[in-house]
Amino acid sequence: QLVESGEGVVQAGGSLRLSCAGFGGTFTLYNMGWFRQPPGKEREFVASISRTGVTTDYLDSVKGRFTISRDNSKNTWSLQMHSLKPEDTAVYYCAARVSRDDTVRSRQDDYDYWGQGTQVTVPS
Repeated sequence: QLVESGEGVVQAGGSLRLSCAGFGGTFTLYNMGWFRQPPGKEREFVASISRTGVTTDYLDSVKGRFTISRDNSKNTWSLQMHSLKPEDTAVYYCAARVSRDDTVRSRQDDYDYWGQGTQVTVPS
């Protein structure tokens, strides 16, 4: 069971940190990711981090503003968001996938486990 935290309403230009925890498996075997679903739109990839944290990948529109990280000693991972924009408003989901190597994935179908989602609102 994955559980997100960090829900909030943030003014444009502000920052927010989302975290995900509750992972019961061997954390270091999993590639982790964040996805989001804006109002009225389909869920989309936001960021992913490999098993060791060496490799990351981001949606183009969040590059330079969002940072994904993981703490393998605490079985948690986070998404630090800066310079938030109204178009970042969405329900954010954390996800995990079993990975045989130190790679990342951006396809939702590649992920095995999902959180329930947490709302991030950036008023226009």
